[in-house]
Order: sequence, then structure tokens, then C-alpha cells
Amino acid sequence: MVGGESIVVPSVQELAKEKRTRVPERYVRTDLEEPPFVTSGGDSHPQLPFIDMERLTSTDFMDAEREKLHQVCKEWGFFQLINHGVDTSLVEKIKKEFKDFFDLPPEEKNKYQQLPGEHEGMGQLFVMSEEQKLDWADMLVLITRPIHLRKPHLFPKLPIPFRDALDAYSFELQKLVLKLLDCMAKALKIDPNYMKSLFEDGRQDMRMSYYPPCPQPDKVIGLSKTLRCYRNYDPPRSK
Repeated sequence: MVGGESIVVPSVQELAKEKRTRVPERYVRTDLEEPPFVTSGGDSHPQLPFIDMERLTSTDFMDAEREKLHQVCKEWGFFQLINHGVDTSLVEKIKKEFKDFFDLPPEEKNKYQQLPGEHEGMGQLFVMSEEQKLDWADMLVLITRPIHLRKPHLFPKLPIPFRDALDAYSFELQKLVLKLLDCMAKALKIDPNYMKSLFEDGRQDMRMSYYPPCPQPDKVIGLSKTLRCYRNYDPPRSK
């Protein structure tokens, strides 16, 4: 299997509704390690780097923020983007539609279940065998851009409010990514048009994850190491 293809697995959301006191053995992870997060003082939360989009486009702060972007990309490889310019009402709308989708009855969500040999749809990614350990999460994975790559049995069949919000949101993310790539190109001192030509028609996937309550949260994981490297778009957050 390649590209995230996976075998069909049970719905974790439905398992959680059974009010178990212990999680099924297939979800128990004994290989978990403490993440090497950087912390500040007594704060147990990770101090992740952030980039301010407003500063990147401001005459007064552009150079300093561009240099910060350059260093963060070299040293971390990822960051949180703040003041991104995506309309707050759209962000809240897509969050609501995500939740409403996962609140649908199982028989409705099953219409979007992964097909054998495919990575898109409801399920989990990179599950290769019946013995493999599973994440404590349900996922919906969709190709959102370019439009001609959308699977006709998935994206067009979504509930209309969800589909319309996802279409608008993915379009805004595409514009935002191109702006960010332009800034990266300038930080690298390469032609922004060359950078744009590499990514303008690139594929955009979205993974929407649902993490239900767990009776033994210290025994499970919601996002495996393999998936942390998978292409993903979460709703951007304002500062």
C-alpha cells in the first residue's frame, strides 16, 4: 500500500459510546515516548514557533519577520501562523461543519468510508494489517484542491453546508499558502514566480480528526508518528 492507503478499521467514536472502562488492546500503546518539547519555566505546554503574517507584509517589520521565517523553517520545519487574514466567520463555520459531520449517525458517515486501497474517506491511514496498533481517533481525509482531483463519490456527496464551507475554506488556504510561499522565496532570495510555478497547481489534502473521550488517555495516542509527516490542514487560528 502507498500514499496513505489503509484497510478498514472500526469507528473509535462508536467504541467510545460503549462507556468502556478500558480501551481495546489494539489501541493500547506501550511504545509511547515523552515528546521532546521545549518548555518555558514551569509551563508544561510546548513553546512552538509562530510567524505573524501581518508583520511579513508590513513595511516596518517585514525584514525581521522574514528572517524569523527563514530560521524557523530551517530549525523547526513547521510553525503556527497568526494574523493570517482568513475570515474569522469562515474559520468558525468550518469548525462547526466539522463537528456536525462527525455528529451524523453512523449509517450516514459510513457512506464516506474508505474504499479498499484508497486513503480518502472515513477511517485511518497507514493501517497495513489486522494486528497493527491503531490511533484513538476517527479521520476524514479528502483531496480538496485542485477541484478536478476531488473524488466524485466523496466531496460532491458531502452535506451541502459542509461541502460549501470546505470549498470556500480550501480556496482561502490555497491563497494563503501562495502568499506564504512568496515570502519564503524572498527569504531564500529566489524568484517568487519560480516558487509559485512549483506549487500553484499542487494538491491539497485535508485531514479532519475526531478524538472521542478515552477511559485510559495515558495508554493511547491520537496521532501516530507516521501521520505527523502526512500532508494536513487544520483550521488556522487567530492570535
